[in-house]
Amino acid sequence: MIQLENVEKIYDDGFQALKNINLHFREGEINVLIGPSGCGKTTTMKLLNRLNEVTSGTVYVNGEDISKIDPVELRRKTGYVIQHIGLFPHMTIAENVAAVPKLLKWNKERIDQRVDELLNLVNLAPETYRDRYPSELSGGQQQRIGVIRALAAEPPVVLMDEPFSALDPISREQLQDELIRLQKEIKKTFIFVTHDIDEALKIADQIILMKDGEVVQCGSPEEILRHPANDFVVEFIGKKRLEQQNGNVPTVDEVMVENPVTSYPTRGLAQGLRLMEQKRVDSLIVVDEHGEFLGHAPIFNVLAKYREEGKTLADVMVPIKHIVSSGTSLKIALDLMNEYDLRYVPVVNGKTFLGVITRGSVVRLLADVYSDNGNEGIANDTAI
Repeated sequence: MIQLENVEKIYDDGFQALKNINLHFREGEINVLIGPSGCGKTTTMKLLNRLNEVTSGTVYVNGEDISKIDPVELRRKTGYVIQHIGLFPHMTIAENVAAVPKLLKWNKERIDQRVDELLNLVNLAPETYRDRYPSELSGGQQQRIGVIRALAAEPPVVLMDEPFSALDPISREQLQDELIRLQKEIKKTFIFVTHDIDEALKIADQIILMKDGEVVQCGSPEEILRHPANDFVVEFIGKKRLEQQNGNVPTVDEVMVENPVTSYPTRGLAQGLRLMEQKRVDSLIVVDEHGEFLGHAPIFNVLAKYREEGKTLADVMVPIKHIVSSGTSLKIALDLMNEYDLRYVPVVNGKTFLGVITRGSVVRLLADVYSDNGNEGIANDTAI
């Protein structure tokens, strides 16, 4: 439907933003342009409605060279959603959505019907929202209006320039889900610009990854995750994310907390209780002088015998039924935790205690895998 052939863009100052771009945006799908800042993704998108003009090469829509189409006419046939929404603050929601249909001289009945239809499409009741003003809506609701305004005149193509990046994470997640749902219903061709690889992997049918004004790789999320074209793609997506996708399930050794609070069985109960208070934990892992795992001493067991003189942790500790060995797949440990509702699972090498898997340590791994820079993570969870 949309093709770029040998497209280049050179600005007046001599900067070459695009270098010999050859692209096919697939009809009726969500096509995501992604890459680092300055890679040319927004420049490429703006060629499609002639907000940017090509220096050389040709852009075709349905086989027609768009340089031969009046730019105003082209833009009226192309939906456009931007990061900062751009709703007209002095106009009601209905008036905002109806802006382009009015320019196209639709009749009032048709416009009113279309406004209500679109509001219902994004679960905003027309009777509640059509007469409100943008300032009376939340950021997420405003962005929904921005999306349906772009759809109002039934354009075959919708351009979206980082539309969700200014929203809070919850609203952003909701709108991503909304876009996927909408696409299944309306089957428009979306060109979506983002810098967020997780967003691209979630919503895209086709991902176009760019760098320095060139296309590095095109393909479905699955294709790019399984077959990254080069080291840049690997680094941009994230090595750990690729490892997860390609079935390299981590072992418990990669996730375990290596320094939980431990104590010897000979320690008195008063000493044990004091250690729990200092470390802010409600259980102590009990090991012998050789580091061999013996069991654990829950705080309730300690308190139950606390008034009895001469008692030690050996008198109150209990065995742990479910333990895993070093090298065990994390999935096995998670299955144990879920099946038996365990707060933690000890990891051993033979009889030697190594650490524990906690729910917090699993979350930390996920945060590390999916954070933007791959190394922020979450602070160590040593409490068990």
